Amino acid sequence: MKISIITIVYNNADFIEECIQSVLNQDFENIEYIVIDGGSTDGTRQIIEKYYDKIAFYISEKDNGLYSALNKGITHSTGDIIGILHSDDVFFEKNTLSEIARTFEKTNADLVYANGQYVDEQDINKVKRIYPAKVFKKYYLKFGWIPLHTTIYVKRKIFEKYRLYDENYSIASDYDISLRWFFTDEIKKVFLDKWVVKMRLGGKSTSMNLQKRKSAEDLKIIKKYKLWGRFTLFFKIVRKIPQYTLPKIKRY
Repeated sequence: MKISIITIVYNNADFIEECIQSVLNQDFENIEYIVIDGGSTDGTRQIIEKYYDKIAFYISEKDNGLYSALNKGITHSTGDIIGILHSDDVFFEKNTLSEIARTFEKTNADLVYANGQYVDEQDINKVKRIYPAKVFKKYYLKFGWIPLHTTIYVKRKIFEKYRLYDENYSIASDYDISLRWFFTDEIKKVFLDKWVVKMRLGGKSTSMNLQKRKSAEDLKIIKKYKLWGRFTLFFKIVRKIPQYTLPKIKRY
């Protein structure tokens, strides 16, 4: 079994090296690492090129945004399983991909999803928000439930059958494609009850000034899948409250 990991990046010299090392330090051996750079000008490319011999596919060129870059990475991948690690982020442990691979092998899943954490930008050991998942029931979708996208790993055939990311969305296409997968009974989904990723707060969709645009796209997607409109969007937003508050309570 080969796992393709896709990292997309644009001008993130501060954190891209830690992300790359997190992939290269995994104890799972059959990793195809793909890095798609949007034409960085801040030194990011020079950092990536230090690891050129360890990256299966790398390109640096202007693209049409986040989902265009992800689609480019998927198109160039050859792995049996495809996952995403953004340039701000790191795997939770060195055996994370081994755990994911074992889950696919033991359960014959088409899709495996897990738990994720949002962490402080400068101190990744400081948890700012938790994003746990649970065993899937379809009615959860009406209440705004969806796993953290970077905890979702899918077989290549899922992208081939159910299409790539819809580039008409600028910030919420991951929600769209996740609903596409979770609405489909033909896809066997398995929950791995482990933390698999640490994501730094401050990414594109976590910036407060972009939440209004994200909510507008989310609502459009919710209506597309005939969920409960603004009620589903409300539940989706409200779900974030305990995700932020529980880490604070645990610290105190």
